[in-house]
Amino acid sequence: MCIKELLPGVRENVPLAEYTTFKIGGNAKFFFVADNKQEIIKAIKAAEKCGLPFFILGAGSNILFPDEGFDGLIIKVQNSPARLATRPGRVAGGKSKIQNNIIWAEAGVMLSDLVRLAAEAGLSGLEWAAGIYGTVGGAIRGNAGAFGGQILDVLKRVEYFDTAKEEIRQCDAQECHFDYRSSIFKENKNFIILSGEFQLKEGDKEDIKRKINEHKNYRAERHPLNYPSAGSVFKNPELTAETKNNYPEIAKNGFIPAGFLIEKAGLKGKIIGRAQISEKHCNFIINLGGATAKDVLELIAFIKKEIKNKFQIDLEEEIFII
Repeated sequence: MCIKELLPGVRENVPLAEYTTFKIGGNAKFFFVADNKQEIIKAIKAAEKCGLPFFILGAGSNILFPDEGFDGLIIKVQNSPARLATRPGRVAGGKSKIQNNIIWAEAGVMLSDLVRLAAEAGLSGLEWAAGIYGTVGGAIRGNAGAFGGQILDVLKRVEYFDTAKEEIRQCDAQECHFDYRSSIFKENKNFIILSGEFQLKEGDKEDIKRKINEHKNYRAERHPLNYPSAGSVFKNPELTAETKNNYPEIAKNGFIPAGFLIEKAGLKGKIIGRAQISEKHCNFIINLGGATAKDVLELIAFIKKEIKNKFQIDLEEEIFII
């Protein structure tokens, strides 16, 4: 049975570059926008019934699609801020109140909306996420973090769909196997995040908003936000005794910033095709306009080779390469 019969509203040959912050990628053979978790599950089942590979796409940040596109079904998860609630099943808004300082959100809710709702309620714990462009589902999957905070610090519970068993399941934060920019959902492709619950703390509303603005301003000053990019390209490598001795001023929390190593290697501003290592932040590769996935991959390979030669450090990609 054709995917178009099983999934009304599915589109064909949709340019993925339009749905990624990198503005790179060929066409998706099929493309479907899922507005809620029921539609996510429906789309997954339709793809499997038709023998099509599928990929769950959130905000389109932190990802690089190939120039050839995707020969399957892209399921674009997209929820409005109304898909935030004080507890599962209750939509926030009107006279609703936060109960036990817990906020619930479906996977397609933008992280910025979650941060805003928490701030308006005077709840602290998500200030670090201000300015991160991504969805709740993507943030959980990659254990997003910044400014010393990360998802595992505030996540209480996750609801997900197990495609192998075809059932909706739940797990608490301890069962997510969180690691640096990783989780069980990143390691197991059968687990598709549907929603999350976040346990926050009461705080001073003005202090929370001040921290949020500080983090947004920091990003605006130090990140190349005027060019398309996928955010940080590489994970920060773990600190070694040698790097700690050589560069004590930037050794923090057991990691050394990848951007520092790239700049120290003299690679700032390096261009391949229409892709460039940002002169503003060296862990960003920016699209100067018309960059291809091939340009970016060649630049990534070049960076990894140079860092290995100069520092004997193996950089690992943080962006997801399809």
